[in-house]
Amino acid sequence: MTTSRATLDDDRPGTGPTLPPGGQRRRLHLAGQPKPVARARAYTAQAVADWSWPTGGSGADDIVLLVAELVANALLHAGGPVDLVLDASAARLRIEVTDRSTALPEPRLPHRPGMPGGHGLFIVQNAATRWGAQPHPEGKTVWAEIDAVPSRPGG
Repeated sequence: MTTSRATLDDDRPGTGPTLPPGGQRRRLHLAGQPKPVARARAYTAQAVADWSWPTGGSGADDIVLLVAELVANALLHAGGPVDLVLDASAARLRIEVTDRSTALPEPRLPHRPGMPGGHGLFIVQNAATRWGAQPHPEGKTVWAEIDAVPSRPGG
């Protein structure tokens, strides 16, 4: 899969993240690491702070929660996460969690309120602007994107 990067031309101060020209991509290897969810949370919190990610729309806490859910899902349902990738541009943040399972995620209704189970993809669906999964020969990558500046109604 090839990726291209576009930046937004926006002269309004404080409307987007602070990134190098062309954006930034960070990768954290998680395979075999103890406490992968905690590691991913701390790594993401640092990246979001470094980038001064906008607080409108999905703030840093929502992004860290989204990453924690994706990594926890890989841990619980796919034999563990392999890598976490954070790919930020002026327009959006893309989060990718790769695992070695070829089984694609299937959203399901959460169990009884207050009980664990079934909430992970529900949280992902509600916190992300877009999300999906990309199978590949070694497993899959589950991804989620968050727009840096929420779109305006009707625009």
